[in-house]
Amino acid sequence: MGPNEQRTRVTILTSSFRIKGFIELLPSARVTDYMREAREFIAVTDAEVWDLQLGGRLIVSAPFLDVSRAHIQIITPQH
Repeated sequence: MGPNEQRTRVTILTSSFRIKGFIELLPSARVTDYMREAREFIAVTDAEVWDLQLGGRLIVSAPFLDVSRAHIQIITPQH
């Protein structure tokens, strides 16, 4: 992570999974701007992939995960 970047915790919903982790945003940037400029995949660090249903089981955790932008239905920052 460079000096002008910060980690933002996000939750991502796809049609099959709930993904929790961090994306790298420039200071003052919005998740909307990040997604608009993202390429085919977005990098998620300290990622956890969960069953979609609430209370679902943890499927996998990884220090790095590429998520296909085409499969993202919802992405929201977490505080």
